[in-house]
Amino acid sequence: MSTTKRSAPAAKQARAKGSKAELSYSLLRSRILDGTYGPGYRLVIDQLARETGVSTIPLREAVRRLQSDGLVEVIRNIGARVAAFDAVQVEHTLNVLARLEGYATAISAPLMTAGQIRESREINTRMFEALEEFDPASFTALNREFHFSIYRHCPDDHLNALLESEWARLDHMRRSTFTYVPGRARRSVEEHDHLLELIETRAAAAEVEEAARMHKVATAAALHSAHVGSPR
Repeated sequence: MSTTKRSAPAAKQARAKGSKAELSYSLLRSRILDGTYGPGYRLVIDQLARETGVSTIPLREAVRRLQSDGLVEVIRNIGARVAAFDAVQVEHTLNVLARLEGYATAISAPLMTAGQIRESREINTRMFEALEEFDPASFTALNREFHFSIYRHCPDDHLNALLESEWARLDHMRRSTFTYVPGRARRSVEEHDHLLELIETRAAAAEVEEAARMHKVATAAALHSAHVGSPR
């Protein structure tokens, strides 16, 4: 009986700790992704604790999770700081996404209704219109919206979590994609059109997967060319 009385408060305390760690993670992650904490920003735990009113333990746990996500790096004699990504790392992330997106799009395609395909096409139309007064950050946000409008229909939760994680890395690096290769934007919209045609006509899964995969590979290749050709 006494064991039960002791264990209930302990369980409640554990839940509270977990909740604070989750809130801390969400807060720090959002500040990194929206640019509040830019690349190289030092995440000093004591300072964050004073700023957020959260104790150091859940904050340390949140920083460890962000390190696993690739959004934070821990440097010897410096501590934790927001990771500074370069074009090569963006390229690597795009190549990983190419494989994940190809598979997810192929799974999602036969599950999409005519109305859902139309919604994706409307997003791509907005992307086309955005080419006239091109803003890399806005265009990248639309690009994200387009792809998630397709593979949000994927029933594989684990695959969806992997996609979210890799896109989070790209969100953090968003100034390094279409900023580096603005000429890639128009071709990207055209490839979206082709992909939607394949989905609408119920093309074979292998063909849909290859089109979605090569779409991201082409962006990675364009970024690689721009990086290799840039002055050092």
